[in-house]
Amino acid sequence: MAEGHLTYEDSGVDYDRIDPLKVLAQQAARATGANLERAGARTGVREVAASRGESAYVVDIGDAYLASITECLGTKALVADAMREVPAVSGVPGAPRRTWYDHIAQDTIATAVNDLVTVGARPLSIHAYWAAGSSDWFDDTERMNDLVDGWKAACDVLGVAWGGGETPCLTGVVEEGAIDLAASCVGIIRPKSRLTLGEDLAAGDAIVLLESSGIHANGLTLARKLSERLPEGYATVMPGGRKYGEALLDPTVLYPPVTEAAFEAGIGLRYIANITGHGWRKIMRHPGRFTYHISEVPPVPEVLQFMVDETRQTAEEAYGSLNMGAGFALFVRPEDGEAAVACAEAQGVRAWIAGVVEDGPRQVVIEPPGITLSGESLALRD
Repeated sequence: MAEGHLTYEDSGVDYDRIDPLKVLAQQAARATGANLERAGARTGVREVAASRGESAYVVDIGDAYLASITECLGTKALVADAMREVPAVSGVPGAPRRTWYDHIAQDTIATAVNDLVTVGARPLSIHAYWAAGSSDWFDDTERMNDLVDGWKAACDVLGVAWGGGETPCLTGVVEEGAIDLAASCVGIIRPKSRLTLGEDLAAGDAIVLLESSGIHANGLTLARKLSERLPEGYATVMPGGRKYGEALLDPTVLYPPVTEAAFEAGIGLRYIANITGHGWRKIMRHPGRFTYHISEVPPVPEVLQFMVDETRQTAEEAYGSLNMGAGFALFVRPEDGEAAVACAEAQGVRAWIAGVVEDGPRQVVIEPPGITLSGESLALRD
């Protein structure tokens, strides 16, 4: 099939060039916390400075905390648009073709809520940002209805309100025929003891990994680049019998039901990480000096293994950019590992006690492939 080594950087995404902007923005944003501090006497609201650099921003409103996040889907919608042209039944040109935008809606919401809950928040409301490249996008009523229905369905699963949103037409900014999807979310942390910023993370804590459903919403630029090199593009059939493009469009797992169940069960959640861009490097998102020793890895979804094989990526490259079967990480007290696994599986999400937090240099040691992801490779904080 495809030939030659292909990295995430080759496809156009280079975190070494992107991350410095994030750090620069954090430095400027941190200074604005003084604005909220000055207003605190009138509003009673103050920022939780320790939340800066985490996946969601937290403010103290007195009897509770509020958390907020904005996230973008990325380029996964382009895969859905391409798959609209692929017959649902191979060799049958007139076979019905689905839009996949019900899945795309869940993916977009998941990018926001899965980040939000890492600080201990319960999602309350979601706002949509749907920016089309031209008014023609809205002429496809089936696709439009699937987006709306999928968005509402994900909100219902999460028990959150869809508060509203924005649907601009950005001709000349967004490519004609395409749409840029994003979501913002607000959540509450009550009681305040649920705030989870990693202050208590310690050597000996268990690392529980939760399964992913596939590529989720990160690595799609690489996946799209690979499709150009496959003999049948997205219609290429993988060894297991599924089309490559179909497998890419499996929706992202919604992890908030798992974190809610864990809090309700009284599990000692020390830290939580959403494994998205940067792959398993996100396991060491905590700023502390720890080594995260992984002794058991979840099964790799076929679509990800197919990508790794076809791009000739090394294990270090794959685990450093893709989720490789683990979409979320819970760091819990040693005695709570089994209970955390049970909570996840009661919500229909497979989980594993995958490793342990150790004193040592900041790094992720993944034992089965025999690789180490260094702390210097994840520069997300100022």
